[in-house]
Amino acid sequence: MDSATSELPLQRTPLADAAETGLKIIVVGGFGVGKTTLVRSVSEIRPLNTEEVMTQAGEGIDETAGVERKTTTTVAFDFGRISLSEQMVLYLFGAPGQERFWFLWDRLFSGTLGAVVLVDTRRMADSWYAIDRLEHHKTPFVVAVNRFDGDESRFTLDEIRQALALGEHVPMIDCDARVRGSVKEVLIALVDHLYTLALAQERTP
Repeated sequence: MDSATSELPLQRTPLADAAETGLKIIVVGGFGVGKTTLVRSVSEIRPLNTEEVMTQAGEGIDETAGVERKTTTTVAFDFGRISLSEQMVLYLFGAPGQERFWFLWDRLFSGTLGAVVLVDTRRMADSWYAIDRLEHHKTPFVVAVNRFDGDESRFTLDEIRQALALGEHVPMIDCDARVRGSVKEVLIALVDHLYTLALAQERTP
């Protein structure tokens, strides 16, 4: 899908000398859901990505139903950065979506503060593995539904929550991974969720 040119990130933003706290967030989801686009949209630096052209070697291995026009794929991870303040920096890691690269996920989860599960309503079942791994690692997460152009299904968030068997404690939000402002709202929802969980833990005797 095309990126909104008005939302392109700044290309050269030096890290402040005062930065001393790095917070790690991981973006997970199925193949072709928009993880690379999300990181690219919101990063203040030119993102590091490991996209490679898809070849015939992946035919019959990578499930491309619903994303037939996709020509590249992430083979390791995406990386972007957002400065929250002079002292605090948010590091974004986008995990590869294909099953053959899932072995990388456990390493990417190490040291993660929280996660965003990006969902494509055309391929909702692709989100189950991501949710399962996050729950296994006890990593807090929010679910962001990437509303693609031409998304005629228009499943409501409640319907998606039911399809993914998620409890009411998991925040869900609509987004457009191409638009920086929309992605910021997703990250704010995650930070609010983490803050709420931290307060609840402090109040627990």
